[in-house]
Amino acid sequence: MTTPSSSSYATTVCPVAHNINGTNTEKILNIEEIEQFTNPLPYSEVPGPKPIPILGNTWRLMPIIGQYSIADIGKLSFLLRETYGDIVKFSGLMGRPDLLFIYDADEIEKCYRNEGPTPFRPSMPSLVKYKSVVRKDFFGDLPGVVGVHGEQWREFRSRVQKPILQLSTVRRYLAPLEEVTEEFILRCQQLLDDNMELPDDFDNEIHKWSLECIGRVALDTRLGCLKPNLSPDSEPQQIINAAKYALRNVATLELKAPYWRYFPTPLWTKYVNNMNFFVEVCMKYIKDAKQRMKSKDQEKLNDVEPSLLEKVMRTEKDDKIATIMALDLILVGIDTISMAVCSILYQLAIHPTEQEKLYEELIKILPDPNIPLTISLLDKMHYLKAFIKEVFRTHSTVIGNGRTLQEDTIISGYKIPKGVQVVFPTLVTGNMEEYVTNANEFKPERWLKSNQGGIDGKLHPYCSLPYGFGARMCLGRRFADLEMQVLLAKLLRNYKLEYHHKPLKYAVTFMYAPDGPLKFKMMKR
Repeated sequence: MTTPSSSSYATTVCPVAHNINGTNTEKILNIEEIEQFTNPLPYSEVPGPKPIPILGNTWRLMPIIGQYSIADIGKLSFLLRETYGDIVKFSGLMGRPDLLFIYDADEIEKCYRNEGPTPFRPSMPSLVKYKSVVRKDFFGDLPGVVGVHGEQWREFRSRVQKPILQLSTVRRYLAPLEEVTEEFILRCQQLLDDNMELPDDFDNEIHKWSLECIGRVALDTRLGCLKPNLSPDSEPQQIINAAKYALRNVATLELKAPYWRYFPTPLWTKYVNNMNFFVEVCMKYIKDAKQRMKSKDQEKLNDVEPSLLEKVMRTEKDDKIATIMALDLILVGIDTISMAVCSILYQLAIHPTEQEKLYEELIKILPDPNIPLTISLLDKMHYLKAFIKEVFRTHSTVIGNGRTLQEDTIISGYKIPKGVQVVFPTLVTGNMEEYVTNANEFKPERWLKSNQGGIDGKLHPYCSLPYGFGARMCLGRRFADLEMQVLLAKLLRNYKLEYHHKPLKYAVTFMYAPDGPLKFKMMKR
């Protein structure tokens, strides 16, 4: 991150808010703001919980004696702001850099806009150690994009970014993902009980759908996740279990005392075994895809839009690049998309008025529910997309984004040293009245343009960024959006969802999602 000079800062015009129609509201820096930059306060004065000798602040996250629970880190993000303000230092965490929580959306924007070509996300040291030490033999000098930084990250991303983000690649998968989704909805019908309710473990069924979609994209194959009565030792269920374990233990590995760095704890050993399983699965399916490519008629191959894997393997001539790309997509995609869908479906079920508006939109766009989806039809589903964005604002699946500072930087009038991990708690900022008009109200219309039925009001463009921003924005975001849109369009055009049980609280595993059985009532329209 670069630090601007005081003279350039004094003449900067900073956008501080946008209304719903995208109109900029700008503010010239005042004398106080210029003073904060030219004479910043020392890092030691940043407010936050005070560490104690030896244990630092790690004790606050310990069982029994601790103040905070890792499982409720979303609540902790709100509590820190309530207690200490818009910038909070959480220092003294054993084995890791200080955390600096930034709740000022203008400061978040400045951080993003000045981060340079190779921004460092918080390092995920457990994954870094696995890729760079435990399996250095496999990952080598280009270990992917997840948990990787600097030139290694830039080089790998530059090799796979174009085929992943090409609109032609995304369009190619619309029909296959629609096919998977139709099978999933049929399976949902089969799972309904006498009360027309889905089972207690419906979240696992959503994981199966998510994995089947990701397998179709990243591995160019059908994994068979939607087959009835999958056994616990089936490969699809093992992949789901491994993904959940790998991601949901990241917080435990990285926020509690990191003994795993010095000797193989049981948790670390199981984490490594899970990751090894992922690598083996990806290698197997990449090998199968390569054999299919070889057996295809070359003329037919040239006439059809190639798959993502085919594009990468043709360009790179290296199976390992394709394998690592698939591994990263699967590792972060299964639980992320699954938990996002759990949250979206729950919010639909408890917001019947908004669900009805979404249905009315789908009736107009899809008068015949059997019409195959197209990109142009999806483009017309403005309220559907606005509903998803409003769920992400109010209950952000990703509780925060972050960066590791590469230079001393002035933030909110304090001089923050290089190496501090800056956290942008989007779960909190998306619900702040300073940045969103009537933030406590669930209003998908706030995301619509005026000619689409939108409403006026504040909506700061940096308060809710579930996919991040800039060079390190989520690489698989277009596929994630496509999968969620296809599912909602197909499901809600034909079914109504209701929820008639005790309200669910949200909790953090790796994602922020409803905690409890998703016993939706699913009724045919």
